Amino acid sequence: MYSQQLIDKTAAYVQQTLQQAEGGHDWWHILRVWNNAKHIAQTEPADLMVVELAALLHDIADSKFHNGDEEIGPLTAVAFLKREQVDDAVVEHVAQIIRHMSFKSSFAEQVFHSPELAVVQDADRLDAIGAIGIARAFNYGGFKGRELHNPTLPPNLQMSKEEYKKTTAPTINHFYEKLLLLKDKMNTPTARRMAEQRHEYMHTFLEQFYAEWEGLR
Repeated sequence: MYSQQLIDKTAAYVQQTLQQAEGGHDWWHILRVWNNAKHIAQTEPADLMVVELAALLHDIADSKFHNGDEEIGPLTAVAFLKREQVDDAVVEHVAQIIRHMSFKSSFAEQVFHSPELAVVQDADRLDAIGAIGIARAFNYGGFKGRELHNPTLPPNLQMSKEEYKKTTAPTINHFYEKLLLLKDKMNTPTARRMAEQRHEYMHTFLEQFYAEWEGLR
């Protein structure tokens, strides 16, 4: 049963927890993903409460900021939901979505599927592309002290999951190693339509970036 009170408490908890988070994975990222998810869910056979809880909690403890620990996120979400006495089936479903929705999960065969995962995964992927995706990529690159671009270091288009997790490559490489791949990984018709324009915007940005890099514009 949908509970607005639970959604409100979850949003407040996440906003408080992520007060000091890196700008690409902060409360504003969560809010955008949450809004995307609610929009996509309107045309999908998905449980809205599960969608909203997973969207709100999906980055509550991102492994990138916890020494690569891929279980800390699901476990943190589970602990919160259990404190709120949420039904066990809902808790487990949310945990499974968080565990399997990230891009790095796509390096292995997907072993968990649900309409709710499809919605939340698309919502998160949409926030990784377009103007917001560009801003987030460079913000995180700066946070990690990475180069903007280095023409002597080509993108690694065949990297493994472990290589992806450990990469220190320039931010421009990230476009080819992840961002430009996301359009074709969308699950839902709504997200696929939304992704088209954002994808083209990134191509326009890269064209301008390279021209400026070479002093042509």
